[in-house]
Amino acid sequence: MVEARAARTAPPAATAWRRFRRHRAAVAGLVALVAIVAASLVGGRLWRYGFSDITEQYSTGPSWRHPMGTDGIGHDVLALVLRGAQKSVQVALLAALLSTALGTAVGTLAGYYRGAVDAVLMRATDLVLTIPALAVLAVVASRASRSGSWLLVALVLAFLAWAQTARLVRGVVLSLQSCDFVDAARAGGAGDGWVIRRHLLPNAAGPILVNATLTVAFAILAETGLSYLGLGIRAPDTSLGRLVAEGQSAATTRPWLFYFPGLVIVAITLSVNFVGDGLRASLGPGPGRR
Repeated sequence: MVEARAARTAPPAATAWRRFRRHRAAVAGLVALVAIVAASLVGGRLWRYGFSDITEQYSTGPSWRHPMGTDGIGHDVLALVLRGAQKSVQVALLAALLSTALGTAVGTLAGYYRGAVDAVLMRATDLVLTIPALAVLAVVASRASRSGSWLLVALVLAFLAWAQTARLVRGVVLSLQSCDFVDAARAGGAGDGWVIRRHLLPNAAGPILVNATLTVAFAILAETGLSYLGLGIRAPDTSLGRLVAEGQSAATTRPWLFYFPGLVIVAITLSVNFVGDGLRASLGPGPGRR
């Protein structure tokens, strides 16, 4: 009874964190994801080789000096994987951040004001949803990749992903509109901005965060597919998809060139999905913030 009373009086964030920690796969996914992101962002600066350095070892298998082996011209594969993971993570995180911010803003405004505002914003959202994503990715990313900018690739992915978030947030906000605490805030003289910031967005945070994790996974796989097809990040830079594409022809003779970057892609995607499952369980139905 004491634990139940403490759970009812605990802050929502503390309650969510306690639920999240009970989800072992989600905790393991979070640890793995943090480790991969940290390694991708700072590992290249700490490793003895740079991704563009050419060593005297050519097409050698994994060893103590080269844990992931070397490629045909002497590049250390670990350095290449760290650089590729850095670019892939940067693209995925920026695309998820921008699409979540834009989708949340559009969905909140549409669900809160309804009427003409809802009609205009949702028609624009439906228009984006009808655009063939693969065709847009192929055309725009091909033009963007000529400049070698991963930022442009991230912007393309964000443009294609925000509409799903907008529809999700709109539905959540519409359901929250009928709650007593929203009516009480309006009756107390609270303005639209106050109601949105203090009541609607905090109570919609769970679905938004879960959807953001799914967007990260989508962006990772989309960037990988683009680079695999030669439409994403190009030389002299690299990404995980590009490394997989380049190592495909050597998958049977020099498997380390293909499998190591592929395993990192799988690890990132699984980790993000596990974290998303944990967030869904910890931020699911329960007492909302008032």
